[in-house]
Amino acid sequence: MSDDDKTRCDWAKVEDPLYRTYHDKEWGVPLHDENRLFEMLVLEGAQAGLSWSTVLRKRENFRRAFDKFDPKVVARYSEKKVKSLLADPGIIRNELKIRSAIRNASAFLEVQSEYGTFDAYVWRFVGNRPKVNRWKRLREIPAATEESTAMSRELLKRGFRFVGPTICYAHMQATGMVNDHLVSCFRYSELAGKKKNRLPPVPR
Repeated sequence: MSDDDKTRCDWAKVEDPLYRTYHDKEWGVPLHDENRLFEMLVLEGAQAGLSWSTVLRKRENFRRAFDKFDPKVVARYSEKKVKSLLADPGIIRNELKIRSAIRNASAFLEVQSEYGTFDAYVWRFVGNRPKVNRWKRLREIPAATEESTAMSRELLKRGFRFVGPTICYAHMQATGMVNDHLVSCFRYSELAGKKKNRLPPVPR
């Protein structure tokens, strides 16, 4: 079966190869790399009010502009750097979102200092293993859940910005904390069968 013949989630049935590749190779895959987790946190916040395809088209520019999403570097950005980012046509030039990314980098480092990794901290919200749902239709998928609301509440207390329950749930979906591929999608069974994605419990 060719890639074009595969059954996908309704939202991925588009001709845009960038969007389709994101669905086929990345969306819903359990993610544990620290810089990548920070990247997705920033990009989900940048996407607020816009389409995800807009973010994907600008993603490489974001990586360049934000030093490959290294939180240690981003947290030290100066006002001069902020002005440079606001003048960069390759990214989403929203001052609130840019400043929130810098603030989030600092908060991200604080979480790492407390928990060892942001990965260990954030995966607690789904019991340290992907939550596998069984949605048959796109309209069944919620915009937010109890878990994403709890995640949002804690992140906000820690000083993160642009981390409402809906953004947090999008982050969970993108980083594989939940498997929200429709059961008819070829990626659903591929990801649901990955037993190795369980993480050890985090010491409290």
